[in-house]
Amino acid sequence: MKVILQQDVKGQGKKGQMVEVSEGYARNYLLPRKLAVAATTDAINTMKLREMARKAEEARQKAEAEATAEKLKGCMVKLTAKGGNGGRLFGAVTTKEISDGLKDQFDIDIPKQKLVLEEPIKAFGSYQVKAKLGFEVTGTVYVSVFEEK
Repeated sequence: MKVILQQDVKGQGKKGQMVEVSEGYARNYLLPRKLAVAATTDAINTMKLREMARKAEEARQKAEAEATAEKLKGCMVKLTAKGGNGGRLFGAVTTKEISDGLKDQFDIDIPKQKLVLEEPIKAFGSYQVKAKLGFEVTGTVYVSVFEEK
């Protein structure tokens, strides 16, 4: 019997897949627990429509990520921090501060979790911070740290 899985089922498949299972397994386990529905023509059409909608949404999000990466190319985020002797900072510049600076200065909203620092920024100067925007799209955020007066 063919069924369309409504949730991931261990040993059978992932949500949204159409799988062939024994009739007893479907009737006694999958269908009563609402883990699957019978593969009728209506259910198959609904599954195809959902798959098309999911692909369209992924394409939109990928285009949005690429547009954000393009915007980042011309942006230099200027941050100020308190510092001590020798150009060192008290503490470090965090990804949250960089994210807030992007939002304030350029109106680009990138969550702090998507910004990747190789090592903490603990001195004044210019830095490049990688931004993982999803869908294998990365951008570079240019950050300049100045002394607070």
